[in-house]
Amino acid sequence: MKIFQIKFAALAVLAAAYLPTVLAAAAPKGDVAAGFSHFDPKGKLPSPYTIKILDQARQTLPFSDTRDFDEQKRGFIAPLTLRQIPADDGHIAWDMDQFNFIDQQEHFDSVHPSLHRIAKLNQGYGLYEVIPGIYQVRGLEIAEVTFIRGKTGWIVYDVNTNTETARAAWQLVQEKVGGGLPISTVIYSHTHADHWGGVRGLINDEDVSSGRVQIIAPDGFMQHTVSENVFAGNAMNRRLFYQFGLLLPRSPYGFVTQGIGRGMASGSVGLIAPTRLIKQPIEELMVDGVRMIFQLTPDTEAPANMNTYLPDMKALWMAENATATLHNVLTLRGAPVRDPLNWSKYLNEALYRFGDKAEVMFTAHHWPRWGNARIVEILQNQRDMYANLNNQVLHLANEGVTINQIHNVYQPPKSLQQQWYARGYHGSYQHNSRAVIQRYLGFWDANPTNLIPLSPEDSAPLYVEMMGGSAKVMVRGRKLIAEGKYLHATEILNKLVLAEPGSQPAKDLLADAFEQIGYQQETPALRNSFLAAGYELRNGIPTGEVTRSATPDTIRAMTTAQFLDFLAIRMDSRKAEGIHFKINLITPDNRQQFAIELNNATLTNIEGFVAPNPNLTLTINRADLEMTMMGRKTLEAQIADGTAKIQGDASVLNKLAATMVDFDQRFPIMPGTKHRGPAQKKATSFEANLAPDTPD
Repeated sequence: MKIFQIKFAALAVLAAAYLPTVLAAAAPKGDVAAGFSHFDPKGKLPSPYTIKILDQARQTLPFSDTRDFDEQKRGFIAPLTLRQIPADDGHIAWDMDQFNFIDQQEHFDSVHPSLHRIAKLNQGYGLYEVIPGIYQVRGLEIAEVTFIRGKTGWIVYDVNTNTETARAAWQLVQEKVGGGLPISTVIYSHTHADHWGGVRGLINDEDVSSGRVQIIAPDGFMQHTVSENVFAGNAMNRRLFYQFGLLLPRSPYGFVTQGIGRGMASGSVGLIAPTRLIKQPIEELMVDGVRMIFQLTPDTEAPANMNTYLPDMKALWMAENATATLHNVLTLRGAPVRDPLNWSKYLNEALYRFGDKAEVMFTAHHWPRWGNARIVEILQNQRDMYANLNNQVLHLANEGVTINQIHNVYQPPKSLQQQWYARGYHGSYQHNSRAVIQRYLGFWDANPTNLIPLSPEDSAPLYVEMMGGSAKVMVRGRKLIAEGKYLHATEILNKLVLAEPGSQPAKDLLADAFEQIGYQQETPALRNSFLAAGYELRNGIPTGEVTRSATPDTIRAMTTAQFLDFLAIRMDSRKAEGIHFKINLITPDNRQQFAIELNNATLTNIEGFVAPNPNLTLTINRADLEMTMMGRKTLEAQIADGTAKIQGDASVLNKLAATMVDFDQRFPIMPGTKHRGPAQKKATSFEANLAPDTPD
């Protein structure tokens, strides 16, 4: 009898962070050395219309402002000579050489010049001095690792995503400026994995349990680290393949940069829980002899977040709240909508508390800014950027502009458009403006036609019929593409592909339009999404063996209540009709208890209570339950060897297990796309069903 074989082998919240499901049989790589040839046999070169749009951008954007390049180079000490960093499990976690093409041409006709500019700025690779006593290692994946010299050792502020890249950063610091000092403190600024996932490349559990190293984080860190991306995890995981271009080759026709950093590494991810939480809105601590004033900034770039001012160094750490870009109000992979007004207010508070004192501002992405006037300028303008986005979008909404129009109506002030750090290298004004309306008004545009619409695949055949059939749609689509009206082409070609998903010529033509739109985008997430969709329309959805890193640290961070809540999401209610039971779950080692009920085809739980007259009582230590959550030992085996004890009807566990489904890691997004390549390894656990935490 197989009892309750619901396992958690490597939470993708968390496994391999940004590259959790990069496939061994992934997309072909472009041969950039051979004249930058297109990686896709069906791929198209930039059209004259695309080239004209990019040329206009070169003429109108402030390329004469080169301050960023001067700041980016400042303080350089030494390069990281290791160009390829191996992962602990044998593959390559980080390959710097895949981005060499960025510097090999002055511009590309397939890359927006502003995007190419930020890609060049992200090319720094090595150790930099911010000011004496503060150093950063940049270019190892998407974020920076910051090292601050303390009285007895190094204070490390944010630690990258991967063990391997963080370890390489630490080795470089030790070699060049370390002085033999150990690490005394690790600080996590916020909850996204690129700021905590590399911790085991620097310290271990014994360092923390012995008291040699403390870990400081904002209040709510552990809760939000797990919960932000769990419940809709499989959908987020699939969508981030578009946002982050995970299967796009690194080439002028594919992935160029992620905007806030070079790209994403694929090493192992760890997490060690904080030993001290910052709980007061403004809290001052002496951290290994360095005076720090922490400013909590919840519900900004992350739900738990904080800035820090070092008054004796006149140095302001802005985490990821004020980098060299407009950030995401709503990340395209999916997440709760952030509050841009709140964001602007915390920037304003930082400006008024610390802005008149700070002489250097540094962050977890990009490069520092020096000089009080420069710092004040950036804080003021980014404050205004988020406030204007919130206030003017709502102004337009109150005049009747809808969520389906706002991205074509709202424009930031011209004065902000001329500031490079207010350009959209991570978020975009198009999707952020829609997010503001979503936050306040929801998805509906108030037109009843759109209140309970037909599903797109159900309405599309009617559109194609009324347009005169597929042949006429194809003729008109080709004409629109020839005229450079790519968005118009997608309007009708998408309907055709929805109506006739088996038509490869229609999919290829839609892909042609997507590709040109992608080339024209300044924001990497928009570029990547159009190019990735085009690739899948032409070639299908690549599949292969999943490359993962086990992350027991992050599974331990998941509360039992979150585990039970996710079981309720994995349960297919249609399989649970007519089933009723009550289970009491007791975990003695942490003195928790849960009443679990299946009723009305719905699984619920409540902590701190037990149900009267349960069908089953399951008693198992939380530490042992984690073995099942990680997929290392089935619950059946734990019951058989006495690790878990049951009282009552064990068959209810079988009934529960029978309602569970494994989500498809590669569900189609574009119509008519199917898996191709070697058969995908079937997930026997939750490993495929939770999304990694991402840098947005």
